[in-house]
Amino acid sequence: MNKPAPVPIERPVSQLRLVAIPRLAAGGRWRVEAMRSLSEPCLLWFTKGQGRITISGVTRGYTAHNAIFIPAGVMHGFEAGPQVFGTAVFFGRDPKVTLPKAPLHLRIREVHAQQEVNVLLDSILRELESDTPANDRAAEAYVGLLGVWLERQAKKAEPESARPDATRRLVARYTALLERNFRTGMGVADFAAALGVTPTHLTRCCNIACGRPAIALLQDRRIFEARKLLTETKLPVARIAEQLGFNSPAYFTRAFQHLTGKSPTAFRRLP
Repeated sequence: MNKPAPVPIERPVSQLRLVAIPRLAAGGRWRVEAMRSLSEPCLLWFTKGQGRITISGVTRGYTAHNAIFIPAGVMHGFEAGPQVFGTAVFFGRDPKVTLPKAPLHLRIREVHAQQEVNVLLDSILRELESDTPANDRAAEAYVGLLGVWLERQAKKAEPESARPDATRRLVARYTALLERNFRTGMGVADFAAALGVTPTHLTRCCNIACGRPAIALLQDRRIFEARKLLTETKLPVARIAEQLGFNSPAYFTRAFQHLTGKSPTAFRRLP
């Protein structure tokens, strides 16, 4: 029988902020590549380099001048190698701007549109770092224009494909269900049953959509959360294991070490 989901630990999230993408990866690849979700919307604007990004269980390539919007609560992870540059915009939990409801992956080919978003991001950053009167309202005004830019680019973007096929729709449903329930101790068989498919079919669809089996997405999401709790809290290892639905601290330690190469205690001691 599955354990009831514990109440997740809520941490304060800063309001609007801009972060250079290389800085996001400075703490280790797990901070950007492992499956996770945010409690706030995020925009990734890549200006150099290329890689792959997985959103809702579907993997696509990205290159320079790609704008990727990820709503709050959507599971994702992306590669950010040493040659990748750009800016991540975190809008805060209660953004005062109209933003898309669904993920967007926009390939911005018009030079004017590329320059426009660069100017908007520079203006937002300048106001955030300023101590001049009304700088906060000025930053909000530029963010509003950023929302308009996103809406306009989304409307004229070339669709990458027709409506998602049955495989990708199933994987999107799986990742959404996983995001809500990864702390409960549910396994792939439990998720497959909840979705009305077999574990084999679910795994086959995940492999098609993102090149990874269903169990890998589940393990990645749980271990990312474990690393975050080890890094950002002082919770005992046993309590973290319980929070994430592991049957025992020993099983959690084995799973964590298998995927990271370090025990939870050793990982927590890293600088």
